[in-house]
Amino acid sequence: MDRLNLRRDPVRLVLSKAVWASGWYLVSYLFIGSGLFAIALTAATVGAAISFTLAGLPVLVAAAVTIRWCADAERTRLELVDAAPVAGRYRPPLDGLLNGLRIRWSDPATWRDIAYLIGMYAPLFILDTLVLTIWLTFLAGITIPIWYWAPWQTIQGVRYHGYQLGYFPNGPHGPGGWGLYVDSLPRALLVGAVCLIGFLLFNYVLVATARAHAFVVRALLGEPTDPLKEAKEILSSPGPLSAAEAASHPAP
Repeated sequence: MDRLNLRRDPVRLVLSKAVWASGWYLVSYLFIGSGLFAIALTAATVGAAISFTLAGLPVLVAAAVTIRWCADAERTRLELVDAAPVAGRYRPPLDGLLNGLRIRWSDPATWRDIAYLIGMYAPLFILDTLVLTIWLTFLAGITIPIWYWAPWQTIQGVRYHGYQLGYFPNGPHGPGGWGLYVDSLPRALLVGAVCLIGFLLFNYVLVATARAHAFVVRALLGEPTDPLKEAKEILSSPGPLSAAEAASHPAP
């Protein structure tokens, strides 16, 4: 994930591509990911509903192909934040309807696609939405000194200008209110400064969320790896004792 490097300096971070690529990646999931979820869920549901009939067999094959297409779309979208290609390893289809049906729906790659497209949709959508909402709130708050005077409300015939951060049923100076009523430039500058600090710090959360989302995509939609691969390679390769033994017993 070379595009999502978390730099220590918050100013350098906000000026890098990592923040804006992360934001676009999470925003696009809310729309593209939701569309892919709807397509995959519809294909799986329709295929399962009529799978007990003879006409349902080709529909199940088409459903598997559709789910794979949705997974490929997510792999392509991952390039927004991760330049390394991600390719799923699918079993090659066989000739014949029944053979094709058996191969596709017994393939673990198909079920990993379903796990991501359908199973992980709700937690990823909620996480991305929450993080984006907070991030955009800080970003919008930075600009409040420009437009704080524009909002207004009329209470008991009196017109009040300003932006309320809280609840003020009787105006900015009336009883029963709580929060901060931004009706002057000093207050607007104070809110803008706080939002600027919050924005710079929250960029780390935004990039970390995009990294976590990308990790889930790579883990579920990528080619499965053996967690013991590195250890097996070390055990199978000749070690220093083998080299020493070979040196002390040269071949005749």
